[in-house]
Amino acid sequence: MTVPPGRRERKKAATRQKIADTALRLFLERGYDAVGIRDVAAEADVAVTTLFSHFASKEALVFEQDEDFEQRLTRAVTDRASHEPLIPALRHEIQALVRHCAAEGAAPIWRMIDQSPALRQYEESMRLRHAESLATAIAADPDLAQTTTACRAIARFVIDAFSLAREAADPDAAVDEIFRMVAAAWKVT
Repeated sequence: MTVPPGRRERKKAATRQKIADTALRLFLERGYDAVGIRDVAAEADVAVTTLFSHFASKEALVFEQDEDFEQRLTRAVTDRASHEPLIPALRHEIQALVRHCAAEGAAPIWRMIDQSPALRQYEESMRLRHAESLATAIAADPDLAQTTTACRAIARFVIDAFSLAREAADPDAAVDEIFRMVAAAWKVT
C-alpha cells in the first residue's frame, strides 16, 4: 500500500509545479533566451534559491518531467511480469511517452527546444543519461543475461525511438516501425 504524501511533500510538489508552469509560460511568451532565472522566480513568487532547490538549471525548467520519464523507462524493465518479454514492455512505455510529447499543445515547446542550442544540448545529455539508466536496469535483470554492450545498444535504440517517433508525421506508425527493428536486434543478441 502506498502512503499518501504528507502536507510538506504536497506543498513542495505544488511549489515545484508552479515554478515549472510559470517558467514554461514565460519562455513561450517571451522566448527562452529572453527570460532569466530571476524573472521566473519573481513571477512564481519564490526566491531564486527556492527555484534552484527544485531545478538544477534553467534548462531543467523546460524538461521538468525528466526524472519521471527516466523512472518510467526503468520501471518498464523492473516492474514487468516475469513472463512479459522486454521489448514489448519498452515499446508500450515509449508509445505512452511519445503520445504525451506529441499531444496537442506540445508543438510550441518542441519548436522552442529545437531553436535553442542550450536546450538541444541539454536534451541530448538527458537522453544519454536515460539510456544509461535503462541499460543498467536491463543488465540487472537476471532473466535477460545480455552483455553490457548489448544492453547499452538496445537502450540507446529505445531512447532514439522516442526522439524519432516524436518528430514523425505519424508517431504511432514510427514507433511500430522502429520497434520491429529493435525487436529484431534484440533477438540477434
